[in-house]
Amino acid sequence: MTAIPLSARVQRIKPSPSMVARMRAQELRAQGRDIIDLTTGEPDFDTPLHIQQAATAAMAAGETRYSPVNGTLRLRKAIAAKFERENGVSYPLDQIVVGSGAKQIIFNALAATLGEGDEVIVPAPYWVSYPDMVLACDGTPVIVACGENSGFKLTPEAFEAAITPKTRWLLLNTPSNPTGAFYSANEMTALTEVLLRHPHVALMTDDIYEHIRFDGGEPVCPVAIAPGLRERTLLVNGVSKTYAMTGFRIGYGAGPKPLVTAMNVIQSQTTSAAAAPSMAAAAAALEGDQSFVGEARLAYRARRDRAVALLNAIDGITCLTPDGAFYVYPSCAGLIGRRTAEGHELKSDLDVALYFLEEAGVAMLDGSAYGLSPYLRLSIATSLDAIEEACARMKRASDALQRS
Repeated sequence: MTAIPLSARVQRIKPSPSMVARMRAQELRAQGRDIIDLTTGEPDFDTPLHIQQAATAAMAAGETRYSPVNGTLRLRKAIAAKFERENGVSYPLDQIVVGSGAKQIIFNALAATLGEGDEVIVPAPYWVSYPDMVLACDGTPVIVACGENSGFKLTPEAFEAAITPKTRWLLLNTPSNPTGAFYSANEMTALTEVLLRHPHVALMTDDIYEHIRFDGGEPVCPVAIAPGLRERTLLVNGVSKTYAMTGFRIGYGAGPKPLVTAMNVIQSQTTSAAAAPSMAAAAAALEGDQSFVGEARLAYRARRDRAVALLNAIDGITCLTPDGAFYVYPSCAGLIGRRTAEGHELKSDLDVALYFLEEAGVAMLDGSAYGLSPYLRLSIATSLDAIEEACARMKRASDALQRS
């Protein structure tokens, strides 16, 4: 039988490394291994009860049928109110788009705007899906390394140097997965000044971790800082991380009407509308009691502080303190070149991550998956007990390594 040929598009992209790592951890658990899984960026809290009840009430009221492709009126009103209340920007309802997760919003925007060879500037470390989504939409990801000396953040100089006549987007994630780096108002202002000098470049901000910031400051919105960028900025957000609603699959965006209209066309021919009960739950999350957001943030901060302290106590590992999100991104440079008891040399951060998985039973991701080595990405969206046990195991495994 002749195999069905695969497209060049799908052959350009690779599976999500985080999903691959999680599957490996699950395989080892199935074999009876005690594995602490620090791979997945998913809150370990239950979705607040009033949000769950909103989904149930919507189903009981018959909200189980097709909804408008661009989202229900109630949800778009709640999103518009959120942007005005928290970000200081006002968008009419026809400039707001709802999708099945922020990931779909980003993909739809890229699919609606990129042609072959169009470039998207992606600061590294980056969320693993960004470059592959660009490739899937026939674009070219332009990776700009942002090391520890810049706090893992894109500088105006590096940004401007990466711009070419083919540049279509700057894709900015703040706070960042994997580093937790957050762009202050001054830093964002400096980037908007570069954008204002290059009118062919648009800005897409992935603000999915917006409320998981540890300095207590207000959100930083580039459109509020530089209103002149409004017609070439897409603000992307969602309810997954803030409200522990990953399984509800609701993301949203606000941007110029021609772009939003084009994104709705793309969505109308792929998934159509997001699930109606999920949209009712998302509206309840944005409209209702926000106390969960602050409580979760305090818990993440305590976990961050403990993880950073314990990781920095491991010989061969150093870890900066992240500004937000629920990850730590320690350097494992001090472990490169060391050997296991069997004599195998650790030559890369991938080798180090696999060593900790096999030897210590701690699953994590390598920095190379995020575009910057030699680092490890650990999710701290888990209990303090799990974080402490994971770091204790890593320390024992690190101490067992032999120096070259």
